[in-house]
Amino acid sequence: MRQSSQGGGKRVFDLTLALLLTPPAVLACGVAALLIWLDDRSNPFFVQTRLGLHGQTFRLVKLRTMRIGTGDRPSHEAGRSSITRIGAIMRRTKLDELPQLWNVLRGEMSFVGPRPGLPTQIELAQSRRRHGVDHLLPGITGVSQVRGLDMSTPELLAETDATYIGNWSLVRDFRILIRTGLGSGSGDAIKL
Repeated sequence: MRQSSQGGGKRVFDLTLALLLTPPAVLACGVAALLIWLDDRSNPFFVQTRLGLHGQTFRLVKLRTMRIGTGDRPSHEAGRSSITRIGAIMRRTKLDELPQLWNVLRGEMSFVGPRPGLPTQIELAQSRRRHGVDHLLPGITGVSQVRGLDMSTPELLAETDATYIGNWSLVRDFRILIRTGLGSGSGDAIKL
């Protein structure tokens, strides 16, 4: 599964970076998974159906940051009390996103692109279709995240994500990844 608008260069970049990051990510995920389990004796991994390229669904993998029973809802609909102690640290450091390297390796996601929405987020899906954003692979981070936008503003999110269409460059992706790593914007509606 490949983004038609950005060609093979982006996929080569994603695969190369994912393969380089996989060994340390597996170690970090192992430690984090143990801490999550010790914190509340529940499955440390969270798998959720999300919308990908052309509205196709896929299974997104994350480290669990919310309490069991929170439900299958977007972050902006969950309260601060839904976040576990370890989950708050992982969300701040973005460690909870590391398992998505699996999604990148499978070609379901890219490092940079629009964050994948839930199938229940109809307004967001429609806005993204209108703006052509559904023609992009979803990303672990993206333009909207570094600008601090979350999915509670679907039209603004789709308009902002659309600025990425046709503008792919290795330099731009590195800038977005660096800004994300340095904590620029959160894209997380839950204030920690």
